[in-house]
Amino acid sequence: MTTEQREILDKINAYAEEVLADIDPQKTPVSYQLEKLRPVMDEIAASTGQSVEDVFILYMDLASEAGVEAETKFQNELNEDGLDFSARADRLE
Repeated sequence: MTTEQREILDKINAYAEEVLADIDPQKTPVSYQLEKLRPVMDEIAASTGQSVEDVFILYMDLASEAGVEAETKFQNELNEDGLDFSARADRLE
């Protein structure tokens, strides 16, 4: 992920935390969530010369990539001492 892409992701995520703070994403239709994110996506689209649809697709791709990065980091931290999850659980007994 490039620095510019990270900035876009961070900007959308920060905005989402603000405008979607009081909703349950599991119970709220995606269409409603997207409508709430539209202003920040419009702003990014205008500043980058992309369509709003392209910004949305980019956001979804970047969010997925960030999720994979976070999972990889988590797994690496779990395995730092060479123990997998089962071995760690065995140590707790």
